[in-house]
Amino acid sequence: MKQLILLPFLFIILSVQSQQVSPKFEFRAVWVATVANIDWPSQPGLSTAQQQKEVIDILDMHYRLGMNVIILQVRPASDALYYSEMEPWSRYLTGAPGKAPEPFYDPLHFWIEECHKRGMELHAWLNPFRVALNHTQPLAGNHIAFQHPEWILKYGNSLYFDPGLPQAREFVAQVVEDIVTRYDVDAIHFDDYFYPYPLAEDFPDTTSFALYNRGFFPENKADWRRENVDIIILKLNETIKSVKPWVKFGISPFGVWRNKADDPRGSDSRAGATNYDHLYANIIKWQEYGWIDYTLPQLYWQIGHPLADFEKLAHWWKDHTYGRGMYIGHGVYKSDPASDVNAWTLPGELPRQIKLLREIPGIGGSAFYSSKHFNRDLQGFQDSLMLNLYRTPALVPPMPWLAAEAPQPVVRFRKSGKSVKWKITEPVHELERPRQFIIYLTPEGQPLNPEDPANIHVMPGKDAREFRFERLNRKREKYEVRISVLNRLNNESWLSAPVKIKL
Repeated sequence: MKQLILLPFLFIILSVQSQQVSPKFEFRAVWVATVANIDWPSQPGLSTAQQQKEVIDILDMHYRLGMNVIILQVRPASDALYYSEMEPWSRYLTGAPGKAPEPFYDPLHFWIEECHKRGMELHAWLNPFRVALNHTQPLAGNHIAFQHPEWILKYGNSLYFDPGLPQAREFVAQVVEDIVTRYDVDAIHFDDYFYPYPLAEDFPDTTSFALYNRGFFPENKADWRRENVDIIILKLNETIKSVKPWVKFGISPFGVWRNKADDPRGSDSRAGATNYDHLYANIIKWQEYGWIDYTLPQLYWQIGHPLADFEKLAHWWKDHTYGRGMYIGHGVYKSDPASDVNAWTLPGELPRQIKLLREIPGIGGSAFYSSKHFNRDLQGFQDSLMLNLYRTPALVPPMPWLAAEAPQPVVRFRKSGKSVKWKITEPVHELERPRQFIIYLTPEGQPLNPEDPANIHVMPGKDAREFRFERLNRKREKYEVRISVLNRLNNESWLSAPVKIKL
């Protein structure tokens, strides 16, 4: 009986201990896929009001879950979920390629505004070379494919830009430059689709190889293809940073770079496809050379998978951070009581993965594919996030190689009744502008540990200059309030001196 009495208390102690390990800086993202209406909009042809309501519902849900980044697919197949003079409106918005939403609005602008209201980053996710999922789908009359049919290749049932053509790579770079110039995105994001996953036939790039082989011999065509992708990655990074140096560039590759059987540097895995050999993406080179700001490998396998073990792969990717951001993608869509894989029928698999990552130095957080699955039964995973793993807020990790300087602290921080008010120093350049403020609250006399996110009371948005407290308890005890400033790269200013308030 004594053991039975102690068990609940032991559970509470263990639960509290697990809650205390939540880091202050942690990437917590979710992919919102638009291709084929996977996540948003739920179907083509919804009204503007319906589309916007779905955006609000999605963001409110993920805000409650503790997410701080939305990875939104804005260019699924050489189309646009934003106003563009270069590419047509996406069929996934209205059901017809090239048709704008009615009444008109700009979906990307709306997503950005709503994300930033909630203190969430918006990473614009593009597919670089896909033109059409199905070659029988009609393209809009103003599509670049009609102006430059020589850029387009049919492979299987799909259409692609030829990555071997400098003109096609330049066009993709111009599309990215246009987005970064006109929209307040926090990052540009590519997934694993560079060259397409291989089919029985070879990719039909014989002509571009003959014209632009750069001295590669036919037997080294795979190296040529990898260099084609290297060229566009480097070009995109330079393009992004030349427009807005603070905009991040991230890649989410397939979860295996190379198998150890093919390369001693590879992972202890036996994946049927790899980034290097089949998609011609030498992802760790880009990370090592500083051409990208973060890597987000898709480890959509369970811990202990016989061919691609989540734990082994996470440790392998940790060894290839090279001082840049490294986050891990989780296959939340696999969590299903009816799965034929035992691990995915159990409620603990995804929480175990997050806890495991927190124990690996160099891994800075997680992303989940994909948004719509959080609307169904995930065997309690949502509760695990809200009540434990993501119970306290987290900030997106800073990137000191982009900018390490902290913003100026607030000035004239004071109490006014049940409110606190502050002013800021007028910013001179973009990275001095506040992105958010952090208000810390501690009982009077209790030392503040600013690294403990449990002390964060609220994070008002960039335009806030006042915050009013609600009463915390009947006793009306005294608290100390401090405030700091975050810039858009999540560098934090010095904290203000405390003010005392009775709540």
